[in-house]
Amino acid sequence: MARIVLVHGIAQEQKSADTLEAEWLPSLAGGVRLAGDAALADTLWRDARPGDARMAFYGDLFRKEGQQGGADELTPDEWALAEVLAAEWLRNAASSASREADRNRARAELDLLGGPAGETQGVRAAARPVLNALVRLKPFARLGVAFAERVVVKALKQVTLYLTDETIRERVQARVAEHIGPETEAIVGHSLGSVVAYEAAHRHGRPLPLLLTLGSPLGLRTVVYERTRPQPPSVPPGVASWVNLADRDDLVAARPDLTGLFPGADGVLDSGYTVDNGAKPHEAAFYLAKRRTGEVLSRALTSGGQA
Repeated sequence: MARIVLVHGIAQEQKSADTLEAEWLPSLAGGVRLAGDAALADTLWRDARPGDARMAFYGDLFRKEGQQGGADELTPDEWALAEVLAAEWLRNAASSASREADRNRARAELDLLGGPAGETQGVRAAARPVLNALVRLKPFARLGVAFAERVVVKALKQVTLYLTDETIRERVQARVAEHIGPETEAIVGHSLGSVVAYEAAHRHGRPLPLLLTLGSPLGLRTVVYERTRPQPPSVPPGVASWVNLADRDDLVAARPDLTGLFPGADGVLDSGYTVDNGAKPHEAAFYLAKRRTGEVLSRALTSGGQA
């Protein structure tokens, strides 16, 4: 059991709980130190003790032993869902990207995609124009088209697997539940991990001072929001404070303000904050190192959730 439970996002299958703790905790401590709580910062990293903060690791559940290259290939049903998710990311960029050039490009790509459809061969071919449009935007463009597409497909694969495969979902939730107990004061989730953390908070049921979601896709209505558990979505019972942070260029984070989507949000969900993560808008370490993240965590752990 841990005082702070950390929940990672996609594409971590080659890592471990230990390596991710070593990556996350210095950044989290740095954010807390920027917020002025040096004592808590030292507790999180320099003087860390067992049980202070633990990573709920589930990346290995997405790793298929003995497969090369095609391990991240999507099934026809997954390609269909991936097309919807990729299109929603593109619409998010068209409305929210910080650079006018990216907004204009995304709008132009959407106009092209909305035009007359040419002949396609199967759902993968139907999804490819949306993927191609995505990888022409920052931050994907700087990776190169081929590599960016692999990144996008891996993201889509793992998100769709969690949302559609009940065995995967239950195994992931079991990993998180191993670290949650009466002493847990905060659950911090990034990316897909924010969806996992949100659902874990529902299952936890007991008082929880803080749920902190970073770069969260919970606002992606047609793909993620309508597939969360339980339905209809609502603020998890027992959560005293839920804070959601997003970089406006983080395509995964559909919208910074989730308050209208979750009943019970008044006085609990604070989702109007936007952070700037620079050239890597979805980077977990950059979210964790922000002063605002440190303020939220410090206040929750010292005042019982009034973040």
